[in-house]
Amino acid sequence: MKKTFLALIFCCTIVACKNDSNIKSKMVVEETNNSQSIEDNKENITEPSTTELKAKLIEKGYQVFDYVNEKTQDTMLMQQYFIAFLKRGPIRNQNEEEAARLQKEHLAHLGKMYELGYADISGPFGDDGDIRGITIYSVPTLTMADSLANSDPMVKAGRLVIEMHPWWAGKGLPLR
Repeated sequence: MKKTFLALIFCCTIVACKNDSNIKSKMVVEETNNSQSIEDNKENITEPSTTELKAKLIEKGYQVFDYVNEKTQDTMLMQQYFIAFLKRGPIRNQNEEEAARLQKEHLAHLGKMYELGYADISGPFGDDGDIRGITIYSVPTLTMADSLANSDPMVKAGRLVIEMHPWWAGKGLPLR
């Protein structure tokens, strides 16, 4: 009886593995087809030239300039961004429930800034210093960046204060 039971379990395992293998094979085929469709669509999308991008940014009021790398002679479009340092504010006596609500609203605000294209990068620092985090704003003016940063619920409540600085970076360069 014991041997029959073990043989039955063995057979069920083999059948299950075979079915799982078929499912995985179908998934790989579907993923490959989807990837090919995405790649085909990418080929049909034309990126604007650097000259066109520069003209659009200037038209919208952004500060830009061309940087020429002396070594490679490559030209890079530089854009002015604004870094908001989110610093510990003077009003930090909220109870735990209020602080949690403010944190939730703070994260929703940062998410909205990212979704609307105003903020490119946001994040907290990993220590417990006075500078709690940063947000990099991609907007044309310091006034606009300052207004967006100061509309954060944590700033309005006084838990954070903003220190804003203009910052230049290559347009479209990824973090490494």
